[in-house]
Formats: sequence, C-alpha cells, structure tokens
Amino acid sequence: MAGTGVFADVIEGDVYKYYCDGEWKKSSSTKSVAIINPTTRKTQYKVQACTQEEVNKVMEIAKSAQKSWAKTPLWKRAELLHKAAAILKEHKAPIAECLVKEIAKPAKDAVTEVVRSGDLVSYCAEEGVRILGEGKFLVSDSFPGNERTKYCLTSKIPLGVVLAIPPFNYPVNLAVSKIAPALIAGNSLVLKPPTQGAVSCLHMVHCFHLAGFPKGLISCVTGKGSEIGDFLTMHPGVNCISFTGGDTGIAISKKAGMIPLQMELGGKDACIVLEDADLDLVAANIIKGGFSYSGQRCTAVKVVLVIESVADELVEKVKARVAKLSVGPPEEDSDITPVVSESSANYIEGLVKDAKEKGATFCQEYKREGNLIWPLLLDNVRPDMRIAWEEPFGPVLPVIRISSVEEGIHHCNASNFGLQGCVFTKDINKAILIGDAMETGTVQINSAPARGPDHFPFQGIKDSGIGSQGITNSINMMTKVKTTVINLPTPSYTMGYGERTPHRLPKSKI
Repeated sequence: MAGTGVFADVIEGDVYKYYCDGEWKKSSSTKSVAIINPTTRKTQYKVQACTQEEVNKVMEIAKSAQKSWAKTPLWKRAELLHKAAAILKEHKAPIAECLVKEIAKPAKDAVTEVVRSGDLVSYCAEEGVRILGEGKFLVSDSFPGNERTKYCLTSKIPLGVVLAIPPFNYPVNLAVSKIAPALIAGNSLVLKPPTQGAVSCLHMVHCFHLAGFPKGLISCVTGKGSEIGDFLTMHPGVNCISFTGGDTGIAISKKAGMIPLQMELGGKDACIVLEDADLDLVAANIIKGGFSYSGQRCTAVKVVLVIESVADELVEKVKARVAKLSVGPPEEDSDITPVVSESSANYIEGLVKDAKEKGATFCQEYKREGNLIWPLLLDNVRPDMRIAWEEPFGPVLPVIRISSVEEGIHHCNASNFGLQGCVFTKDINKAILIGDAMETGTVQINSAPARGPDHFPFQGIKDSGIGSQGITNSINMMTKVKTTVINLPTPSYTMGYGERTPHRLPKSKI
C-alpha cells in the first residue's frame, strides 16, 4: 500500500515529503499542495510546497554530488541502475495504486507503466555502458594539407545537473526515461514531478534511494509551478533540461539560456486512411490510438483524415467499436476513465460545443459526469472547427473527410504540431511517399502512433519539441564531447609488417 512498509519514510502525517541529500524532508514553508483524485474530485494526497531557498540548497548539493559521481566507474553506475530497476518492479503494486488515484490510470495499465519503467532503467544501464565505454580516435593526415602529427581522442563527458520535468500522463515512465540516461552518463538529477503524479514519482524515487545511490545525486522537489517553476528552469545551477508536457515548454525554451534542451510538447497526430486500406485494421487502431487512457496521450490519434469513398464504412466500424468501450472508474480497469482534472474536462467540452455549433455530426450522444467524459466520435468535421486543430487530450476524436491524399497531407502539415502521424494503405510505395511528405517526427505505417519501444527514437518538429528522445538519444543528449589532442614533434606512421620468415619444424617433429 502507498506510503507504508518500505515507503513509510516518504510520508509524515498526511503530507508526503520531498527528497534532498539522501533524506526525506518537510519543507520549511509548512505549506502543502493538494492532489485531487480525478474520479472522486476530492483531495487524495498532499505534497510539500518547497521554497526557492530549498531549491537553491538542492542545486548546491546536486552540483557537489555530481563531481563525485562522474568519477564512479561505468560498471558501478550500471549496477546501481539495475538494482533500482529490480526494486521498482518489486514494488509495482503500491506505485500503480498511486497512478490509479492520482491520474485515474486504469489499474492494469498502471502496473504496466511501472514494469515498463523498470525495463527501461535496465536497458539504459546496458546501453550506457556500451555507448560511453567507446571513444573515437582521429589522425590529422586524413584532412588535406596535414601530416600525421596529431592524435585526437574524443569521449563523452557529463553535462552536470540535469533538471527533469515529466508530465502527468506517464509520470513514472517519463521520469525514469530522463533519470536513467542522466545517471548512467555521470550527471546528477533534480526531478520536478507534475502535481498530478507527484506521489507516484516520490515512490519511484524512493526505489532509487533503496538501491543505494550516493546522497545528493538524485533530488525530488514538489511545489507550485507559480512559486518554483521558473526559478527551477532558470536556475544557474541547471546544465540541461528534459521536459515533457504542453506549451509550457515553449516558455521554458525562451527563458532557459545557453543549455541543452530536450522537449516533447504534444501533437495533433493525423491518421490518413486511403481507399485501399484494411478498414477493420484501421478501426481497431483508431480505437487503440484515439481512446486508450481516455485519449490523454501525446501520441494519441487526434484527427482522422479519410478518403471520402470509404469514410461511411470506416465510421460505422469505429462506431461499433466505440459502443463496446467500458466507461467508469480506473479501479475497475475501465477503458474510459475520468480525465485528469475539471479544467481539462471543461476544455474538452468547449471543443465539443464549438463542433456542435458549427455542424459536426455526433456519432454518439455527448455525455459527461464530473471529469468522466464518454467516448465521442465526431464525423464531418471541417477545418473551421477548433477540434480540427487543437489537442483535446480527451476521448473525443474528429473525422475529416478528404477528396485526395494531397488534401490529407496539407491538413497534417498545416498544424503547428509535428509529433507523429500514421498512414493506412496496402500500397507500401504510397505509404513511404506519404510518410516522407508528412511533417512529423515519426510516421507509423498501418499502425496507430505510439511512443516506444523505449529505445526507439522519439521526437517532434515545429511546436512538438526540440531534440530527440529514446534511450540512446537521451544518453547522447545528456553528454558533451570532450577532445584531447596529442601533438607529436614529427609525423608518425605505423608501418606494415616486414618480410615473413618461413617457419620450419625441427626434424624430430616431422
């Protein structure tokens, strides 16, 4: 159970502590931040409201701890990460319980997220040892006009202190996807979890604590974004920011200064359906891609662009599948659970009302109870409707009928987002051509958009992000190349071998 057993140190009274210098602490502010259960709409947990002075202390300790950690052998870093991964998976039940209560994630999906996170940490440990264990050797005479008088040795070195800010929808998985690469690369890590998802993150951090990482190497500060958000992202002690979330990331990128940024900021992932597509396959992927976790995924299908000649048939197939989706609380493993907050539900409802006023066809009756919104397919959506462009982050999916592939590509590329997209057709040549024309970081052919497996590159263009994620890319992003040049007084070349001398066995051996 959350906050009990091995996790007892994480909470005092009814308020969870923050993590600094290898200890669980109460904030000097004596204030807390309430975490509202999306299902009950009542306070479920409370976390510390950390102060700017406490952030300063965390940064100071993180900077000191990183210097020692950078001297820790790679095999030892990997060993500790493997240990943390095992502890994380061992305690999947209480962490999953937090995910269910904080963000209304269906119970089975919550457990899957924790197990997946443990697997990510272990994979990162192995990949890091391989990537960081290799350097590069260059010689000067490979460039015109130079003799071989210089030997260049390159290696990857840590950046320093990495600030990790994950989103509410995958608070554990998208936290460890930042933590593990940072640590294996020799950095220290400061985690600022989302408010919804903070307690899940605190339990996850305790697993790293139990694994025996050095004091101060990992910190986790909770609090109000209005009080410590900008203070954290603009802090001079931060050497790198990895952020996943919404357009807050654009503001962060403008304020962060001269440090590396890794950002994934959402998408309006288009699903282009051609006339030769397998419509049963398309319908199944629209349900999976558009409605899993109530559509609260950056890689969810956000708009269907279907050729008019097959639109009626596809819509009917999707309607039939929508009717089978279960709606209810996450504890019951419902397909559709409450969205994360009342403000989110209100925003989604605003998009629905706009579509209704402008003449969209409602394939189901719009229904909402509190934060719970029933799945809704909107047909005959036009470009003048907000839902055609805005990201609902909820179980509402628009269908736009198109007369040509070019029209679908144009709509996709007219978006300010460019995270992922997908194409359904039996013609692989068409799929490749369309995929190349779509301005997105990833194109899925005959499958819904998805992040993962976690070692695959994951990136967006335009307002969808900066840089690339995925285990290998994250490790590389959280390091810097260091070069050492050995200068020789005279050119030096390795010669070939001399003449071979025949080897003859003594007569006694013949």
